[in-house]
Amino acid sequence: MTADIVPAPVQLVDTSHGRLPRWATPVAAAAALVVALVLLLVLGTPTVAGVVVLGAVLFAVGLTVTSRVVEGPRRAADRLATTLVTGAFLLALIPLVSLVLLVVTRGAASFSWEFLTTDMVGVFGAMTEGGIQHALVGTLVITLAAAVISVPIGLLTAIYLVEYGRGPLARAITFLVDVMTGIPSIVAGLFAFALFTLIMGPAFRAGIMGAVALALLMTPVVIRSVEEMLRLVPNELREASYALGVPKWLTIIKVVLRTAAAGIVTGIMLSVARVIGETAPLLLTVGLVTQVNWDLFEGRMATLPVFAYRQYESGGTGIDRAWAAALTLILVVMALNLLARLISRWFAPKGAR
Repeated sequence: MTADIVPAPVQLVDTSHGRLPRWATPVAAAAALVVALVLLLVLGTPTVAGVVVLGAVLFAVGLTVTSRVVEGPRRAADRLATTLVTGAFLLALIPLVSLVLLVVTRGAASFSWEFLTTDMVGVFGAMTEGGIQHALVGTLVITLAAAVISVPIGLLTAIYLVEYGRGPLARAITFLVDVMTGIPSIVAGLFAFALFTLIMGPAFRAGIMGAVALALLMTPVVIRSVEEMLRLVPNELREASYALGVPKWLTIIKVVLRTAAAGIVTGIMLSVARVIGETAPLLLTVGLVTQVNWDLFEGRMATLPVFAYRQYESGGTGIDRAWAAALTLILVVMALNLLARLISRWFAPKGAR
C-alpha cells in the first residue's frame, strides 16, 4: 500500500527574517528626537516644531532601514506605510487640538451660567455684564427652522435619485446638487435677502430669512449624505421585501430607511454643523439685536456667529464675550452630535445596535 503524498505547504510570506521587538518603535522615536535635538543645537537655536519635524523624518528613515535589515523588505514597507499614515493623522490633529485648546482657554474665563442666561440689553462700552441668551435662542430657532425646511426636501430628493431616478431628470438634479454644494455662503444670503425683499419689501428683517439662507446650504449636504447611505443598503433586502409582496414605497420606509437610519441621522447632523457657524448670510439677513426674540417671522434675531463677530469687532471686554460665544457654539455642536448618536442607535435595526 502506497503512502499518500502530502504536498508541502506554500509559503506566501518569507519567514526567514527575524522580527523587531515591540519596544523598538518607541525607542526609535525617542532616539530620533534626541538626535534631532542634538543636530539642531549644533546648527543653531532649536525649536519645538523643528525638533518634531526632523525627528519624524529620522524616525521614518531609521525604522524603515532597520526593519529592512532585520525583518525583510515586505515588513519594512508595511512599517513605512504605518508610519506615514500615523504621521498624517497626527499632522491633521494638530490644528484641531490647537483650535479647541485656544477656544477653551480664551472662552472659559467669561463662560458661566449667568453668561448663558442674560442678554445684552443695557450693556454698553466696556461693561463686563451681558450674555448670549438672545444669540443662543436665535441660533437654535433659526437652525431648527432651516432643518425643517431642508431635511424633508433633501431626504425625498435622495430617495428619488436612488430608488426612482433614471434618465435626464435625475442627471440634471445631480448636476444641480453638485453646483449647490460649492456655492459660497454669501450667495445663499443674497438669494434670501433678494427673495424676501421682492415679496415683503426692503425693510423686512426676520429670522425666517436666515433660515431660508441656511436651508440652501444644508439641502445639498443632506441630499449627498442620504444618497450615499441609501446606496449602501444591499439590494438583497429590497428584493426579499418585494418577494413577500410588499410594495416599493413601503419597502423604502420599512426596510431601506430603517437600515440606513444611523447614516442618515449622521449626515443630517453634518449638515447642521455645516451651517450653524455661518456668519455672512445671517449678518446680511437677520442682523443683530440685544434682546431675545422667539418670533421667527417678525423682527431681527441675534445668532452666536454674528454676536461673536460683532463683539470681537468692538474690542475691549467684547473680545472675551466673543471667545465665550465661540466656546458655546462648539458645545452646542457637540451636544447635537451626541444627540444624533443616541437617535441613530435608537432607530437603527436591532442587529446593528
